[in-house]
Amino acid sequence: MKRRILIAGNWKMHLNTSQASMLVHRLQERIKIYRDVEVVLFPSMLTLQPLSMQIDRRKFRLGAQNAFYEDEGAFTGEVSATMLRDLVHYVLIGHSERRHNFHETDKEIAKKVAACLRNDLSPILCVGETKSERLAKETKQVLHDQLHAGLSSVVASDLKDIVIAYEPTWALSDGHNYKDHVIAKPDQIAEAAAVIRRNLTHMFGERAAAKVRILYGGSTNPEVARSYLDIEGIDGLLVGGASLNYHHFSAIVEAAYRLTGGNSNG
Repeated sequence: MKRRILIAGNWKMHLNTSQASMLVHRLQERIKIYRDVEVVLFPSMLTLQPLSMQIDRRKFRLGAQNAFYEDEGAFTGEVSATMLRDLVHYVLIGHSERRHNFHETDKEIAKKVAACLRNDLSPILCVGETKSERLAKETKQVLHDQLHAGLSSVVASDLKDIVIAYEPTWALSDGHNYKDHVIAKPDQIAEAAAVIRRNLTHMFGERAAAKVRILYGGSTNPEVARSYLDIEGIDGLLVGGASLNYHHFSAIVEAAYRLTGGNSNG
């Protein structure tokens, strides 16, 4: 099954409202309308509303970096999927920084996935092993456990709205020291993608599992984007630091466009 390439830019906790607006302006100048490439921007929660008024929706979709699992209530400081449903199409769930820095549990992640689906939003469920887990040869088990936990309330018909992002934490840089961090090898990424697809098939059946796009999210930059997209089983990229640079991010989108054979509507 041919799946549309998805390039997602996670801006994390960067850019105030005016800076975010300027970045969108620069990206809209450089990125064309690509029929076979879907581009999703994940700015901070604060900037989602003004950016929703600015973006060219023929070129981009918006996503939220997180969402709370209750639709409403006395939860000071939280933003629910219900509040986001008119602003975004996608929500990042279980990102490694949420798992490790904020100690999100598998149970909370499963509830967030369910909240997204309940509110007609597409969750991008992030999974991946730490360095110690890889060294202990626990990658397959970690992926199995995170997928089964995160998708515990999901049925096969939901899979068309779900994306999985593989982000091995041992291959993530801090956005500054790219030369010092370890880069995942293509065969390691391909193996992880195969493990993810195999688990989805066991859980929901081959037909439903074939609809799920699997992204790679390990410190992508323009120099390696095409090689990552060429890996069997990878349907797109979750881009971190490079998404804050309009030259780099537009080059990554262009690499995805070239991979499709050049199907552009603009």
